[in-house]
This record gives sequence, C-alpha cells and structure tokens, in this order.
Amino acid sequence: MKFLGNLVWLIFGGIIIAVEYFIGSLILMITIIGIPFGLQTLKMGSLAIWPFGRRSQVKERASGCLYIFMNILWLLFGGLWIAITHAFFGILLCITIIGIPFGMQHFKLTEIAINPFGRDIVRI
Repeated sequence: MKFLGNLVWLIFGGIIIAVEYFIGSLILMITIIGIPFGLQTLKMGSLAIWPFGRRSQVKERASGCLYIFMNILWLLFGGLWIAITHAFFGILLCITIIGIPFGMQHFKLTEIAINPFGRDIVRI
C-alpha cells in the first residue's frame, strides 16, 4: 500500500516538489554558508520524493544553541513560507476524502519545514 501511495504521490506532483527541493539545495550549497541549509533541503527533498512509510523524528543529540540558532535563521529566510505552502496544500487536499492521505503527507513536510535542524528521516 505504501508503494502505491508513493507512486500516486510522484505522478500527481511529488516529483515536482522533490525536484524543487533538490534544485534549491544545489543553489544553497554554492556558498560555504549555505551548505548546512542545503543539506536540510536535501533531507526535505528525500522525504518529498517518497513520503509514505517514512517520517521525521527529533534526533537524540539534537540539543544545544546551534540547532536553535540555525532553525531560527531557517524560519526567517524561507522556512516559514515553505511550511505555509505545505500547510495550505495539506488543508486543500484534506477537503476531499481521496486527498486525505496526500494532505497528511503535506502536513508531515510542514513539520520538517518549520524545524529541519536536529531531525532525522526514519522508516516506519
């Protein structure tokens, strides 16, 4: 069932979202300062390309002021807009019964778009 959900996700827009994340990641990695942010967008792109059967969880070692500082920078310079976009599409898809599983995947992407530093993508 997860495979079928991922396949439908890819066909109806998941591949576009993932490609946008991967292009954004490459652009961010051009500069030395952007490398940590590029790595986070790679993480989000990997979840966006194959979301069913995977989730985001907080790392055990994810404490400290560096994670907080990087998450604040992330939110200020684009993360908030990414999260709002995913939340909007999640609400839009949850209006229909068929779209609920796909809306839930957008909510999963919203969670990692708000707070990407200090998170891992794990299989369920």
